[in-house]
Amino acid sequence: MPRIAKELGPLEIKRLTAPGYHAVGGVAGLMLQVSGAVTKSWLLRVKVGDKRREIGLGAYPGVGVALAREKAQQVREEIVAGVDPVAARVTARESIVQQQIEEKAMRWTFRSCAEAYIKAKAPGWRNAKHGDQWRNTLATYAYPSIGELLVRNINIGHVTAIIEPHWATKNETINRVRNRIELVLDWAAVRKYRTGDNPARWKGNLDKLLAKPSDVSPIVGHRSLPAADVFGFLERLREITGIGPRCLEFVVLTACRSGEARLATWSEIDMATRTWNIPGSRMKSGRPHRVPLSDEVIKLLESLPRLAGTDLLFPGKKADTPISDMTMTKVMRDMGVDAVPHGFRATFSSWCASSTAYPSEVREMALAHAIGDGTVAAYQRSDLFDKRRNLMVDWAKFVNTTSVGGDNVVQLRGAA
Repeated sequence: MPRIAKELGPLEIKRLTAPGYHAVGGVAGLMLQVSGAVTKSWLLRVKVGDKRREIGLGAYPGVGVALAREKAQQVREEIVAGVDPVAARVTARESIVQQQIEEKAMRWTFRSCAEAYIKAKAPGWRNAKHGDQWRNTLATYAYPSIGELLVRNINIGHVTAIIEPHWATKNETINRVRNRIELVLDWAAVRKYRTGDNPARWKGNLDKLLAKPSDVSPIVGHRSLPAADVFGFLERLREITGIGPRCLEFVVLTACRSGEARLATWSEIDMATRTWNIPGSRMKSGRPHRVPLSDEVIKLLESLPRLAGTDLLFPGKKADTPISDMTMTKVMRDMGVDAVPHGFRATFSSWCASSTAYPSEVREMALAHAIGDGTVAAYQRSDLFDKRRNLMVDWAKFVNTTSVGGDNVVQLRGAA
């Protein structure tokens, strides 16, 4: 028990102005801490078990002398009773915080969490279409059953009720829905709006209840034409007028993705160097990509009209908007071709692998694919542009040469 200092009266305490700690008496360990001309506060120095504590009792003069001694005496009585006042205050604060978290969680439904997640993530998505897909699939499959449920109450029964009815018939779509539910619930857990395991998680959870997606809906590549049929296809395609057929011809000759072609602009085309410079914001990889342009592509570009009010190579009905996703698909359907525009990338890849001597990394870079694992990519600094230019020239020659016995005969470059 510390020595009790001489008990100071209110006037004596008021006159304490020297910075530091001043024992005021009345209760052992009661101090007035002076930090400046106008900053004073009460402090109780005590020992709880083997720990020394300094417990604040409030600011002076808001807490007067009598009240400070009363509070100090109450703290000492608590210690004698076996209570650690500091630990008790921490526990009380934690209890209040937990209560606030629980009260806040009571206001968060699955729909409100999903909307907040989309809002938070949308700036990082490369196009608005991705956000629309999120909203539409959740509105169709998730919101009707769990949209208004508190996110804290969603369990595996709710999740399986959404996905099981469609697992065998709409597997690709419903698996995306499952993944989106999982991401929303993870977001809610980090925000402390729910606790426990994620009922939409696949590994170690739903994989014990449902067939593997690959068994239910085997992965099928985009329908494509055999390489030997591309020459005839292009001959027919060039007889059709319109922006859609020209964009499709551009896709075939450059082996690019249809979205990259639809959104291509004249400012990305460098006619002097015969190069198409696609910014990273429009690439699936997020990295800028250069496409070498063959003579056939240059001729195609020179034949395109330059419309006022737009920089697009292939504008839609409204000059400031590109043609739609379905425009090129419809062209192929109208031609009676059982393939899709994206399939020409597979045709190009197969032809390159089976009918040329170009290394695989040249082919993969022409398709804007990542090369090998992270270690390989770190050392592969070149984009092999000159070799890719030779490849695209040979591809253009191939698709513009009459078939001879199945595959076109193209003289390969020895320095490929």
